[in-house]
Amino acid sequence: MESGAVFTGLQPNPNYLISPLRSACRLLLHQNCSNKKQFCPQSLKFQRLPLLACKKLSSTIQEAPLTSDVAYELADIDWDSLGFALMPTDFMYIMKCSRGQTFSKGELQRYGNIELSPSAGVLNYGQGLFEGLKAYRKQDGNILLFRPEENALRMRMGAERMCMPSPTIEQFVDAVTATVLANKRWVPPPGKGSLYIRPLLMGSGAVLGLAPAPEYTFLIYVSPVGNYFKEGIAPIHLMIDTEVHRATPGGTGGVKTIGNYASVLNAQTAAKAKGFTDVLYLDCVHKKYLEEVSSCNVFVVKGNVISTPSIKGTILPGITRKSIIDVARSQGFQVEERFVAVDELLDADEVFCTGTAVVISPVGSITYHGERISYRNGGIGVVSQQLYSALTRLQMGLTEDKMDWLLELN
Repeated sequence: MESGAVFTGLQPNPNYLISPLRSACRLLLHQNCSNKKQFCPQSLKFQRLPLLACKKLSSTIQEAPLTSDVAYELADIDWDSLGFALMPTDFMYIMKCSRGQTFSKGELQRYGNIELSPSAGVLNYGQGLFEGLKAYRKQDGNILLFRPEENALRMRMGAERMCMPSPTIEQFVDAVTATVLANKRWVPPPGKGSLYIRPLLMGSGAVLGLAPAPEYTFLIYVSPVGNYFKEGIAPIHLMIDTEVHRATPGGTGGVKTIGNYASVLNAQTAAKAKGFTDVLYLDCVHKKYLEEVSSCNVFVVKGNVISTPSIKGTILPGITRKSIIDVARSQGFQVEERFVAVDELLDADEVFCTGTAVVISPVGSITYHGERISYRNGGIGVVSQQLYSALTRLQMGLTEDKMDWLLELN
């Protein structure tokens, strides 16, 4: 092939069983969903009988914990040892279009390697975007997606900046839904983690001169992940690098392009070699205003006021950031989006970072010009813990979704 991506054909998966024990299930006729936040993807649904009726399942299937009143299929892995690393699953989603066209029809493919032309636009000129979101399993076996339309909107904004076509919001959400349901046995049991969802948009067509690629591929793959930190939430220790900058005005710091992340690896690696967790970057013009950490937004707490750098083109508009702002305001905090000077770190009560992977990371210390500033004796702040608990409980369906942020799949 001269350009584009080549994928293996869709094959039936013998380990993925719709009904591992027919006698344990009864077929229900489809009914229209009355709840707009529920997704009914098929004309037929299976309802399982109690666990005792399903004990003779294949050894490749695990039952849900006894805390659930519904039996559902699980991949045969040690869910208690699940870390934050790639674990190949069953299916990925592929959709393509040519330059000047629109995305139309996608399909599920077996998860596997892809083939690209050596002169693909994404390989030569970095014409690529990615997103990250999660799916959680509820106690009743249903699956929750957290604000997928926000990821779709952010990808469309990024695609415009990178001169790429992009799926519509509806196409994006439908593709995420299809991919999650095709891999639903990989969604961890309640409290054991989540299914990390990685949508990619890339210039897959061959191009030699500097120009937009002639073909584009939208791809989604997923992987089950445990908590980023085994204890659920843990303090991180940052250093401020005054010479290296993550983004510049007029650049691509405000979109989730692949090039934004390779550029921080050198500074991040150097910081880790000195015993720090990551780097907190300052603006490149005045070198005095906070921007963000390598892959997280930053918040500063002083009394009842929570401040975070305003979105001005050099800072990624994080969806967790946006959600934490709304949750904090609903709990009575005053949240300010503004220029936050580095000097404000000196007398802050707490500092924390937000991102899809960790939700919230409380900052235990920040080192600036060799001076170490500690918060809560290097521990977890009250506000950080409060907001972390509020958002994660919402994401997992443990509290009422008053924000209308969840899409429930059944």
